[in-house]
Amino acid sequence: MTLPRISARASKFAQFAAKMRAAGMPELATRIFEQHYNLLLAGATGFIDYHEARPVDQLPDYIELSDAYLAAGEAALQRTVLLKLNGGLGTTMGMSGPKSLLPVKPGLTFLDIIVRQVLHVRRQSGVRLPLLLMNSYNTHDDTLAALAAYPELEQELPIAFVQGKRPKIWADSFEPVDWPGDPDKEWCPPGHGDIYVALVTTGMLQTLLDRGYEYLFVSNSDNLGAVLDTRILGYFAQERLPFLMEVANRTPADSKGGHLSRRPDGRLLLRELSQCPPEELTRFQDIARYRYFNTNNLWVHLPTLASVLAEHDNVLDLPLIRNEKPVDPTNPASPRVYQLETAMGSAISLFPGARALRVPRIRFVPVKKTSDLLLLWSDVYEVTPDFALRLSPARQTYPQRRPPLICLDETYYGLITDLQQRFAHGAPSLLQCTELCVEGNLFFGRDMVMEGDVRLINDGPDAVLIPDGMRLGGTVHFS
Repeated sequence: MTLPRISARASKFAQFAAKMRAAGMPELATRIFEQHYNLLLAGATGFIDYHEARPVDQLPDYIELSDAYLAAGEAALQRTVLLKLNGGLGTTMGMSGPKSLLPVKPGLTFLDIIVRQVLHVRRQSGVRLPLLLMNSYNTHDDTLAALAAYPELEQELPIAFVQGKRPKIWADSFEPVDWPGDPDKEWCPPGHGDIYVALVTTGMLQTLLDRGYEYLFVSNSDNLGAVLDTRILGYFAQERLPFLMEVANRTPADSKGGHLSRRPDGRLLLRELSQCPPEELTRFQDIARYRYFNTNNLWVHLPTLASVLAEHDNVLDLPLIRNEKPVDPTNPASPRVYQLETAMGSAISLFPGARALRVPRIRFVPVKKTSDLLLLWSDVYEVTPDFALRLSPARQTYPQRRPPLICLDETYYGLITDLQQRFAHGAPSLLQCTELCVEGNLFFGRDMVMEGDVRLINDGPDAVLIPDGMRLGGTVHFS
């Protein structure tokens, strides 16, 4: 691909700057996007090779944290803020609204459970624990409307702020995308690395500091395993850490996700799949070499963050992630665009003394696909009286205390409406299931039980309804 001449940068970016200003984007966001755009024009790929991303062998472990940290965490709770990344629409599941408004258990959405977790902590501890949501332009209004059901959540801080957005870039001309049929598709999220910019441009960071908050716990709203843990908080506070990343052991199911590594200078480094050179993919996916992945549960010392930002004119030098995608995600044949993003976890390299902590897998229960949601619907997970998510006690006897592996045919179960139609009576019992693989167009009756490794196959062209009350194991063909 022939790159535009570097001398054309200023004139080309002027189109982007005008577009961002017309949309009300802050000047800081425009300035950072310009830096990333210039990197793109210069041929930057965002790749990080294995020489710069060395394996991490040993880390502090959650199970080794003493009770002294628990006491320290309880003391620090009064100065702590819980922040949930709530910008996701669940477009890969065919959604157009906030993913956090999906039902998880009967009568409870992700947002319901998060709010009730916070209210429980407030009642039990007597602290003012605030809940903050970083919404996107697409999720803000619907989320605020849903929160109207919780007047008792009232707090001294605004409950939400809105992250930015960036223009998409035509991959062939490097010019701003123009898509008159659906102008919203001309824009893309800047990745959750935008949290640092948004905290500054909305004034939220200064507000938190002015009101005496020191510790920020950040996680995704679709990860109900990420409860505020006072033992981890105590470790973070007592060790006077500037930045802490929760990581978990990689399994074969995590081989395509990002991993924790170490730079030659000894600092920790987060490397995402899109930052891996294609010729190094096998090495990247070696879970024995790269043992830990980022759960995206992060702890940030707010005064240190403010200091680092001030030293760098409010710009954190986060590694560029260049994603090439179709302009219309629902149409893979549509023209190609670049989306320039950053990851919030990559800031771990920018804080001297930053650490990672190995945590139990239950602190990472994200929902990225309909198969993940089916697991949450099932009896494998339960919501405790304090609104934490845990594996059912009946599941604790299974190897490594893990949920079953779920594989659903994307053709028939890829969208949330597909899942709701085919499991209209809820998920089957999966307590005794180690793996469930569904191929073909099957509808599930009520009160079903899956046992062991289960493979259900519809060989025919027509949909098949599996009767109520079936107990299934092994490979079963339907037609």
